[in-house]
Parts: sequence; C-alpha cells; structure tokens
Amino acid sequence: MRSGMAVVILVAGLAACAAHAAPRPAPAPRADLQTGIDLYNAGQYAEAEAALRDDAQPRARAYRAAALAKLKRYAEAEALANGVLESSRTDDMAVQALGQALVSQEKIDEAVARLSAAIAAKPDLAYAYYWRGQAYDKQKKASSMASDFQAFLKLAPNAPEAKLVQAVLAGLR
Repeated sequence: MRSGMAVVILVAGLAACAAHAAPRPAPAPRADLQTGIDLYNAGQYAEAEAALRDDAQPRARAYRAAALAKLKRYAEAEALANGVLESSRTDDMAVQALGQALVSQEKIDEAVARLSAAIAAKPDLAYAYYWRGQAYDKQKKASSMASDFQAFLKLAPNAPEAKLVQAVLAGLR
C-alpha cells in the first residue's frame, strides 16, 4: 500500500513540476528549410523547390518562389511571392522572385511600381534595384536603368549578375 501511495505522490509531484516548468522553446526551423536554401544557393532550383514545397514558413515560401522563377514558372512564382509579401513586404527573396516573375511576364509597369514600393520600404534590397533596372531597360529608360544597376552593384558587388551589370553600364559610357 505504501508503494502505491509513493507512486501517486510521485505522479502528482511531476504534474506540479510540469505545470510550473519554464515554457519550451519554439521548435527549430525544419531541416528542409536549410536544405532548400542550400540547394537554391547551389543552383539546384528544381531540387530546392521540391524540398521547400510542403514548408509553410514564409522564408521557405520565399525561397520556393525564387526557385520557381529560376525554373521559368513565372505565374507560380508571382503568386507565391505575392503571398509572402502580404505578411512581409520586404522579404528579399520574395521581392527578387516577384521582380523576375513580373519582368519575365512583361508586366513592366507593375514591376516598376511594386519594386519601387519595396525599395521605398527598405532601400537595401539589392535585387529590387536589379529587377527594376531590367524593367527600366524594357521601357527604354537608360538613365533610370543605369541608376538602379549602380545601386545594385553598390549593394551586391559580388552577386553572380555583377559582371553582366558592369558590362551593361560600361556599354552605356
């Protein structure tokens, strides 16, 4: 009988301790997010998109949108980027995906407007300048394009697109 009483007291004590214990930390982001980001950064866009497909975190959705844009699935990229930007107006990857999607679909005026709004909210979004510069190029606004490309190079001098942008600017001189 005493051992039964000890078990009841032990269980009650554990329940009391659990009730007053410090809250558990939030779970760490899923490994799929980092895997997807690593695949994206390695240029493995289809694999990145697949790794991120079921992850509902905004950052995962932003990278997935960027991967879709690289895969030339522009309408999907645009929709997904817009969803991310509803809650985070200046997510750099979502802005990059949206810019590429809009310019590639020839939605030039919308690209300029949306990217200008993103730059106004957060002036250090390098790829917002890059894609707005691309849009200005399609509008035949060389001085605006050059200004945005210079801003892009200042913010992202080692970006993969930097050499191409430098060549375009050199050609304008």
